[in-house]
Amino acid sequence: MVTPNLECRMYESRYPQVDMAVMIQVKSIGEMCAYVSLLEYNNIEGMILLSELSRRRIRSINSLIKVGRTEPVMVLHVDEEKGYVNLSKRRVSEEDIQICEDRYNKSKLVHSIMRHVAETMEVDLEDLYIHVGWPLYRKYGHAFEAFKLIVNDPDSIINTLTREVKEVGADGQEVTKVVPAMSEEVKMSLIKDIRRRMTPQPLKIRADVEMKCFQFDGVLHIKAAMRKAEAAGTTECPVKIKLVAPPSYVLITQTLDKEQGISVLTKAIDACSEEIEIHKGKLTVKEKPRAVSEREDKLLAEQMAKLNMANEEVEGDDDSEEEDTGMGDIDLE
Repeated sequence: MVTPNLECRMYESRYPQVDMAVMIQVKSIGEMCAYVSLLEYNNIEGMILLSELSRRRIRSINSLIKVGRTEPVMVLHVDEEKGYVNLSKRRVSEEDIQICEDRYNKSKLVHSIMRHVAETMEVDLEDLYIHVGWPLYRKYGHAFEAFKLIVNDPDSIINTLTREVKEVGADGQEVTKVVPAMSEEVKMSLIKDIRRRMTPQPLKIRADVEMKCFQFDGVLHIKAAMRKAEAAGTTECPVKIKLVAPPSYVLITQTLDKEQGISVLTKAIDACSEEIEIHKGKLTVKEKPRAVSEREDKLLAEQMAKLNMANEEVEGDDDSEEEDTGMGDIDLE
């Protein structure tokens, strides 16, 4: 059985354009130049003259370029006949770097999905690019944008893709037929992989505050302030506020839109602060709203579990001053 080809450049063009920033990986460093692989163009070789490494005087080449490093550089010259690509590190601007890194990260994800489908379905990767990947690049600017749409509406994107095949008819004449770009099996594999890799995952946004109220009904006032905080939430960004340990509280929301989540939690803190200050209490922000990792979330859960256990051990302690200080365990229900 013939093993399908799994090597292919990411873009339809075999070589990059002059004055374009491309992502490279350094392979070796010689006396006059560094040899690199162009990662977006199936690792074709490129060359950076040492004079193109920096605008400043070079004291140590190793401080400027290292074998194995991946970074954007500028294309100076392309000789397609000889396969030469001359590059420059010193001429690439911060804006070029940003554009290149953004494009490369999207292209790398698309390429990873395409290669995985080609490998698992045993089809030629370049053939898959010719009939699926590159037409999507042409139509949507980048196949990544098409893949995002495929997550929720695959048929409207994929069913527009076709290929031409030649067949010999009953009369012995060769005819050209237009058929779907890929088989149903390959199509379902592509959709499955895109959804697995590109379905947005909700972010957890958290803020840490301290809230105190030394009034006689301090606990009740804190409860009211917590309700105000939760009422500031929306359907897309519901807000929860939890007691960690007096006087520490956390406000939490989950959302697909980071900026929206931060904005909602900020409003929730403002509403909570306004309510508690009416009763001569005070809210202090210890950590502003920010996206938290699974590790941070796990650490918070462990901390709260330990504190709950500690509270259970001292339950029934008649000397507790919780009601006096308004710092007690609060149940909004």
